[in-house]
Amino acid sequence: MKGKVYLVGAGPGDPELLTLKALRLLRTAEAVLHDDLVAPEILSLITPLAQVHNVGKRCGKKKILQSEINHLMVALAASGLRVVRLKGGDPLVFGRGGEEIEALRAANVSYEIVPGVTSAMGAAAAAQIPLTHRRASSALVMLTAHYASDNETATWNKLAASGATLVIYMPGQNYSDVAARLKTAGLASDKPCAIISRATTQHQRTHLTTIGGLTRSPQLAAPALLIVGDSVRFADHAALTPNFVVPTVPANIDNGVPVLLSNLSTHISETQKDEETLA
Repeated sequence: MKGKVYLVGAGPGDPELLTLKALRLLRTAEAVLHDDLVAPEILSLITPLAQVHNVGKRCGKKKILQSEINHLMVALAASGLRVVRLKGGDPLVFGRGGEEIEALRAANVSYEIVPGVTSAMGAAAAAQIPLTHRRASSALVMLTAHYASDNETATWNKLAASGATLVIYMPGQNYSDVAARLKTAGLASDKPCAIISRATTQHQRTHLTTIGGLTRSPQLAAPALLIVGDSVRFADHAALTPNFVVPTVPANIDNGVPVLLSNLSTHISETQKDEETLA
């Protein structure tokens, strides 16, 4: 008897940005495979009855291959378990969710996708930057800063010329390389941009600058995003400065888990007990 795999988005970091469905699945999972980018506060919501596997590959700290992750997912589901594959942000945005879907289909394993707040949206909201604006940008493009092939360089040139707000995932810490590529693509040195590190967490740092100023920007901790475009000008400068911005931690945080989520988890657990009693 086969189980089922849920590809679940954990959001950008703040546990209060989890969907209710994601929380329910974490409280009822029998096995959880999570990435390194998932916040500890979110991992603490996993039921203690589940087996938990860290399958993160961030910064080369883990040697596990994607094929091994796929095999583990399939094997756990084939043994009849309810498996949650927990990913930072949204599982279908730069999370190799497509590859895992292919593996699950090939093995004839039942699966479901539970979307999460993708990092671009979470970072922009945390930094108070509108990703689109009627007077600045009517389009949004998300891309990665991995070293480009010739075809990808041509794509960068087209995207830059479109006037869209660019959200660059994984910009690395050598921002001068990204700045050079943006200038080559035709963007002006005074084009505003923002680097947002560890968005929506108590460790968030935000640095406002321009493409020309990227070479002098501080190296912020991963995960980080780079937002480029005229819409960055509309950030609330009363709350943001060109230096680091450290948000205050909400007063209702208890042991890293918001009271709302903690109460909801209790409610879900009680509901499950009632269902088991009725069964």
